[in-house]
Amino acid sequence: MTEADPRPFVGEPLALDLLNTLWLEHGRQEDLLGSPTGLRVWLAGHGLADRFSADAASLEAVLAAREALAAAVTAPGSPSAARQVDEILGHGRIRPTLTAEGPGETTEFEDPAWGAAWTAAHDYLRLLATAPDRIRLCDQPDCIRYFLDTSRNGARRWCSMALCGNRAKAARHYARARSTRD
Repeated sequence: MTEADPRPFVGEPLALDLLNTLWLEHGRQEDLLGSPTGLRVWLAGHGLADRFSADAASLEAVLAAREALAAAVTAPGSPSAARQVDEILGHGRIRPTLTAEGPGETTEFEDPAWGAAWTAAHDYLRLLATAPDRIRLCDQPDCIRYFLDTSRNGARRWCSMALCGNRAKAARHYARARSTRD
């Protein structure tokens, strides 16, 4: 049985959720991927626990992917960041196949330990192909979480209205109330 995910914010696409394995709680940075157990929790949260192992080699690969993706979302268009992501993608490939149902694809890895890392990097490419301008960092100053803005008008500012959105609104209300008292 897998442990519960301790993170306050989950449910983003795989690539962004990998970035969100680092978060701030009470001013302290937490890291879900501090051990293979945390990797197992992350894999299970995305239905990948049966496909990929949560061992030390896989954890090292996933941490490398997280670093590469962080560079890519922090500096879009950076050749250095692109090389980092490409390095992760170099550990696997998609092979076209013919199945009884018709055309298909098989994912292959030079080393199975890179499977989850490659899958997260490949998911990032999917996000870039479909909604590159919707990949956002939360506007709350003390939040380091990323999200895919799925709002109709593309104006979402916070990773979660319940978490960061309410904090921002409460801070504005407090500042207004304080200024009217002074």
